[in-house]
Amino acid sequence: MGSERPSLSIEQVLGVLRRRASWILLCVVLAAAASYGFSKQQTKKYKATASVSFSNNPLGQQIAGLSSGGGSNNSVLVQQDNDLELLSLGDMAAKTASLLGHGLTEEKVSSIVSISGKGESSIFAVAATYTSPGAAAEIANTYARQFVKEQQTANRQFFKSALALVKKQLSALSPVQRIGSDGLDLVNRAHTLALLAALGYNSVELAQEAGVPTSPSTPKTKRNTGLGAVLGLLLGLGIAFLLERFDRRIRELEELEEIYRLPMLGIVPKSAALARSATHDGRGKGAALPPAEAEAFSLIRAHLRFFNVDRDVRTIVIASPAPGDGKTTIARHLAEAAARSGSQVLLLEVDLRQPTLARQFGIDAGPGLAGVLIGAISMNEATQSVAVQAPSGEGVQGRTLDVLAAGTVLPPNPGELLESHAMSVVLEQAKSVYDLVVIDTPPLTAVSDAFPLLMKVDGVVIVGRVGRSRRDAAEQLHQVLSSSGAPLLGVIANGSKSGSLSPYPGPGGSGKSSSAVASVNGASSSSEQLTPSARI
Repeated sequence: MGSERPSLSIEQVLGVLRRRASWILLCVVLAAAASYGFSKQQTKKYKATASVSFSNNPLGQQIAGLSSGGGSNNSVLVQQDNDLELLSLGDMAAKTASLLGHGLTEEKVSSIVSISGKGESSIFAVAATYTSPGAAAEIANTYARQFVKEQQTANRQFFKSALALVKKQLSALSPVQRIGSDGLDLVNRAHTLALLAALGYNSVELAQEAGVPTSPSTPKTKRNTGLGAVLGLLLGLGIAFLLERFDRRIRELEELEEIYRLPMLGIVPKSAALARSATHDGRGKGAALPPAEAEAFSLIRAHLRFFNVDRDVRTIVIASPAPGDGKTTIARHLAEAAARSGSQVLLLEVDLRQPTLARQFGIDAGPGLAGVLIGAISMNEATQSVAVQAPSGEGVQGRTLDVLAAGTVLPPNPGELLESHAMSVVLEQAKSVYDLVVIDTPPLTAVSDAFPLLMKVDGVVIVGRVGRSRRDAAEQLHQVLSSSGAPLLGVIANGSKSGSLSPYPGPGGSGKSSSAVASVNGASSSSEQLTPSARI
């Protein structure tokens, strides 16, 4: 199959979130902790705000003989810009620093104070942000009061200047002109200006003094921590789906069933005992499996028998898509489990490229299967018997398992030998002698040697290692097998960390339910997805 994957369904998305939950949680915790720590390291600052109101009544300008400028929206905006500029510029910062002292400078006050308008109104905010709440309020109020005071002084000077100008204009008129309309208008204006100057008319007022803030404006630790957690969540989700895109390993047991569309025959736990038995130096020769691991293979054998009540399955291929999935270990211990039950079992190794069974059992590699296929030795002569150990803590049963290893001399044409008539004769002879023949094959996506055998046996079992097997290799193998008509029986999940397989407490059992047992209950529905030749 191609490397592109279809859009994810809700179930697949939930699966991704479940598999990558640790990454997502880690990102959330780290981002939130970083935001919290960064906020705690910042210096606390307090913001105090005073309000200054401008009276944009054109009365003063009209009395002084200036145009009012109209009342359009544009003129209102222009007036607001003028007021904001008037409040921001000038020497208010220097005067505030001079009045307060405390080491304040004009530059420092300018950096502390910010001026902003409140919507389209004529009210402006004078905000001071400082490390001390009391100093912040004092700076804001001093700045605003000093500005209002200077504007009051400027207004009085404005009216005095206007009054002096009107008086000068009156003095230039003749007696006749003074009693005329222009003269009377100037007289009325002079009286009004004198009144306004006496009353102290002011176009700027301190609308509200700044109060002492009770909590810092920055940093906002709770908000920053929350935002950090949200950003961490988004980052975690991104990493989760990115890992899912590039990490093609199978993470869940259900994925094996989903890819191969086969029932789950059993789950083999991740075990140090199984790892020792798979070594190539013979150290696992006489080692007995713990009861839990031994029971896992007994369950697999029981499920195979359950699925085959109406079929005579004597020869079974244990296959996997790629090296390292553990098919040889599964084949060996499944054969041993069947032998312990009293069946006559042959473990047949057809991997003529990289054989391992002879070294695992510590037996003589001999001519083996390769010698049998070329006619150098008979099958009976090449087959060796090994003692089957009972699980730890159980009595010795004295059972044996026959093993036909690949051989010492590896042929240059393994694929041709396995496809030959001689191989068919070996299989037929084995079926006539043994109750069960378990066949260990090379990886199916690595080499094509074992494909001819798939149509010569009674059943094929696929092994996948959870956390290691690649989805693309499994999908490739499924595509090939589904179109070949091979008698597929089911899948075995190897290397599971989900715990005990036994649903009952006891030796090796923890009382936890088994997915393998659950697969028996769902076998009928799962088997419906198989081709007619593969139904059990």
